[in-house]
Amino acid sequence: MATIPNPRIGSYATSSVAGETVRAYVPPPLPPLPALRLDGLQSLLETANQSLGRLDGLASLLPNLDLFIYAYVRKEAVLSSQIEGTQSSLSDLLLFESGGAPGVPVQDVQEVSNYLAALQHGLDRLRGGFPLSLRLIREIHEVLLSDRRGSTKEPGEFRRSQNWIGGTRPGNATFVPPPPERVMECMAALETFLHG
Repeated sequence: MATIPNPRIGSYATSSVAGETVRAYVPPPLPPLPALRLDGLQSLLETANQSLGRLDGLASLLPNLDLFIYAYVRKEAVLSSQIEGTQSSLSDLLLFESGGAPGVPVQDVQEVSNYLAALQHGLDRLRGGFPLSLRLIREIHEVLLSDRRGSTKEPGEFRRSQNWIGGTRPGNATFVPPPPERVMECMAALETFLHG
């Protein structure tokens, strides 16, 4: 395993994927050591708090806050899904939800719709008292991948193969996340950190 000069920011695990050597990033264990220093953030926290107060004040002026949230969540779902390559727009999603015909392949709009269903599932479970946990993350993943292109790729399970972001293969990727044999270790550390 090659080490990044500053272990606080993680390390690389070298493995072989499709016959080529790949350096996959492995984050450092949680919690960070030394602990994160947040003392320089007071003015930013105050600015954020003031902005939230202004937003809360503006919300009282809206004729229908639920309608605003409905549209905002759907717009965010469309933008997030576009990262994965879907071509759906907010108009396509609204047409799909009302039973109309979107201007893009239905499969793209279904992916956005699944994103919304997964978000709602997670929120419902949390409101019902279910803890933020690996089990909940798997449930959300299963809802997300139902009835879409990824439905054959083990919905509700953590990955068992190497993936990457950018590039045509892991060897020329912009970012290669932890190798599959390290995923559970990293996720377990996250869960322990969240509840620690």
